[in-house]
Amino acid sequence: MRKVYKDFIIRSWESGDRQVVQDLIASVLAEYRLTCEPEGADVDVWEVEKYYLNKNGEFWVVEQHQNLVGTAAYYPINRGTNAVEVRKMYLQPQVRGLGLGKYLLTQLEQQIHTRGFQEIWIETATVLTEAVKLYENHGYQPTTGVETRRCDRIYKKTLS
Repeated sequence: MRKVYKDFIIRSWESGDRQVVQDLIASVLAEYRLTCEPEGADVDVWEVEKYYLNKNGEFWVVEQHQNLVGTAAYYPINRGTNAVEVRKMYLQPQVRGLGLGKYLLTQLEQQIHTRGFQEIWIETATVLTEAVKLYENHGYQPTTGVETRRCDRIYKKTLS
C-alpha cells in the first residue's frame, strides 16, 4: 500500500521501521502521560508480523520528508460481526491539525470495507482528546467492553 496526502507518504510497514515506530508510539504516549507497554497493550508493535501481517491486518506508517511521523493499523478481532480493531493511530505533534488524522481514518475505513469487514472497533483513552473528537466526528458510537488497561473508552462503527 502506498498513498500520498499533501507532503506525506503513507505506506505499508517494513521490518526496518520497527525501532522508529516503537520510539514514535512511546513518545506520543508519554506526551499524554500514558505508559508504553511492550509486554502488554503495545506488544503488537514489537511483533507487527504476528499481530497484523500474518492475521489479515495491515500496519501503515506515515513519512514526511523521509521522517516517520505517524502510524495507523488494524487487524481482525473476535468481537462483533466480521470486525476489525483500528489500532496504533498515532501522529507526532508537529503534523497534527493538518487533516492527516481524518485522511488516515478515512483510508483505513475504505480499505477495511473493501476487504469485506462489517464493523470497526476502536479503544482509546479520554486524555487523547484529539483522537476522541476524531472518532466521534467520524460516526463512531460509544459502546462497552474496554479490554485494554490504559483505555477507558471504546467505540464501534458499522460499515454499510
